Amino acid sequence: MSYFNLQEKIEEFKMLLNDSIDFAHRYFEKEGQKVAMIFLKSITDQELLSDSIYMPMQMYQGSLSIENLQNEIIKCSDITEIEEEKIINEILGGKIILLTDFSDKIIAVDLYKFPTRQPTEPPTSPVIQGPREGFVEDLQTNITLIRRRLKSKNLVIKSLQIGSQSQTKIAVTYLKDVANDYIVNKVVKKLKKIKIDGIIDSYYILSFLEEHPNSLFKQVGNAEKPDIVTAKMLEGKVAIIVDNSPIVLTVPFAIIEDLQNSNDYYTNHHYSSIIRVIRLLGLLIAILAPGFYLSLQIFHYNILPLNFLITIADTTLGLPFTPFIEIAFIFLLFQILYEVSLRLPSYLGLATSVVGALILGDTGVKAGLISPPGVIIVALAKIALYTVPEQASQITVLQIVFLILGGSLGIMGIMAGMVYVVNYLNKLDSFDTPYLAPYSPRIPRDLKDAILTNSIIEMDELPKSYSPKKEKRK
Repeated sequence: MSYFNLQEKIEEFKMLLNDSIDFAHRYFEKEGQKVAMIFLKSITDQELLSDSIYMPMQMYQGSLSIENLQNEIIKCSDITEIEEEKIINEILGGKIILLTDFSDKIIAVDLYKFPTRQPTEPPTSPVIQGPREGFVEDLQTNITLIRRRLKSKNLVIKSLQIGSQSQTKIAVTYLKDVANDYIVNKVVKKLKKIKIDGIIDSYYILSFLEEHPNSLFKQVGNAEKPDIVTAKMLEGKVAIIVDNSPIVLTVPFAIIEDLQNSNDYYTNHHYSSIIRVIRLLGLLIAILAPGFYLSLQIFHYNILPLNFLITIADTTLGLPFTPFIEIAFIFLLFQILYEVSLRLPSYLGLATSVVGALILGDTGVKAGLISPPGVIIVALAKIALYTVPEQASQITVLQIVFLILGGSLGIMGIMAGMVYVVNYLNKLDSFDTPYLAPYSPRIPRDLKDAILTNSIIEMDELPKSYSPKKEKRK
């Protein structure tokens, strides 16, 4: 193509990119040979462009050729030849496109530079002892964090691109000698079927991975720390890393995962077992406490100890609301305060807590609008909810359901609800992994790392629940 054709091509690409202000190009001419470089200056390292491409071409002695550019001149490891129809996508991906008037071949050089934050400890997974690195919003950095921990030839990283507008890069990561091929193929197949305009975060693809997308219950694991994801991959799980998201998804998923915590593996296993039992109790208290208290107050007050019954009668005497409306009002008040605290600037958060907890709560009790036992029960349920923060959204919905059951049908309604939920969970699965494994069905070897956990020395077998290719860790 001639020099003027190069100009025409540049104008064509500029028009295709809607004359964006960050569209840039540079010409280089040497001994009658011309090279045009096209890139987006907003996502390209221009200093590296000068050092790796422009300066080496100026200093090169001899005639230019595509082979010389690729093998000798350009100081960059990621150089590829591309077809003309892929130029726009490569430019949008941060690459520099080289067009010449002496060859019809097109070169793409990867010199992208996006603003990224450094790996720091994520707010959702703090540890007393153990690694403090967390994933960031850059795909390459996240892959590097996993590579550092798994120096294995069996580590497989498959790349996909999803989103007609966003063209988001997604990496499917697993250990070839551990992960079940059926699960891997199923994950890739589900991802390839996704037809959407844009993927902003990993949660955009979560519903597409779920076996039962309309279910209330979580069916895909998630983590913000590379040590957690690495440990799950060593058990035979598949990790899905999405560019621009610090949340890595993992499948298959069983509910026991959310009762486990990275701290459990960096401390004494006897202590970890006690903490897991406390988390389970916290989960049950969070779900059942408001509804159970309401059912006792309305239907079954005769089974309460006399002193406790007198205390409740004294504190609820003269309230303008029925017990159900009172508990529902307190529940709504706590939920509003929670939502407000999430969205307020940090310097106003303390003021909100003081106003909500002290002024509204205390004044409401003194004004005779709500009772102290009601406040205590709802507060206990809300605090207990965060013993298992990964299940917070599901537990909140179950709190409302059991509150209605307890207020309308009493303890029998709560028991019927529990039977239904457990039966439903018993039928639920994630990529053929039973949701309640290793308890239903009972898998003896997986019980070594369930509610009660053994030492790492004793956990010498991989969890059978996730159908790994091999059985032994050692």
